Amino acid sequence: MTGKIPLAGVIGSPISHSKSPQIHQHWLKTYGLPGHYIPMDVAPQNLKAVLKTLPQAGFVGANITLPHKEAVLELADLVTDRATLIGAANTLIFRKDGKIHADNTDGYGFLENLKAGAPNWRPEAGPATVLGAGGSARAVITSLLDAGVPEILLSNRTRVRAEKLADDFGQRITVIDWVQAGNILEESALVVNTTSLGMIGKSAMRIPLDGLKAGTVVTDLVYAPLKTDLLAAADAAGCLTVDGLGMLLHQAVPGFERWFGKRPNVDSATRTAALR
Repeated sequence: MTGKIPLAGVIGSPISHSKSPQIHQHWLKTYGLPGHYIPMDVAPQNLKAVLKTLPQAGFVGANITLPHKEAVLELADLVTDRATLIGAANTLIFRKDGKIHADNTDGYGFLENLKAGAPNWRPEAGPATVLGAGGSARAVITSLLDAGVPEILLSNRTRVRAEKLADDFGQRITVIDWVQAGNILEESALVVNTTSLGMIGKSAMRIPLDGLKAGTVVTDLVYAPLKTDLLAAADAAGCLTVDGLGMLLHQAVPGFERWFGKRPNVDSATRTAALR
């Protein structure tokens, strides 16, 4: 082959836990494409200098994870509307004209995972309960409102953060006190946990879950463990559950396509590669 081998990677700190290299390297190998994807541990004070240097080293783009997802908006030359609305970016494209293009594909990844895991779910079926009010919640709410969910019941341990988010998104958001979160599950067609509660090494999800009813779709953005206590309780109640790994896989699709020129499929082999 001739020309430069395209390079991409994921930037965060810490970054050793990231599954993104396994996912992208799997796709590169599966489709026989030239390229490499590497993890890069970059401290906040070095982010600007690194982003300026990467295109000169042959990088065509990068994924961005904590703690840089908000900071990159100030460093990018072009920012998509959805990244602006969410207030964070997770995907950068280094354009040939030297400009950095920032996007957020988290909402896309969430909705595609939901469609794949619960194909019969319909946005108009009823309210969606969203637990948490951080960056992931903003991406989820954006995608749900765009899809046509009539109302979102939002609950967060710190109410003021939920109220700020509701102010940003308008009247289809209703804020519920955290101590009342368990009481809204029964009226929800969809329940989404965007917090870290239930993740390995984090606090447990302690809201009452006895309001979950058969037929409700329940999804958890946490994917370590794959079956959280929330999903286990939902399974026992007869709910349809969707784990969080698929969101990670689907959010990676748009970036891979832009960087390497091939739209990858998210399949069982991709899941296996991520869990390896």
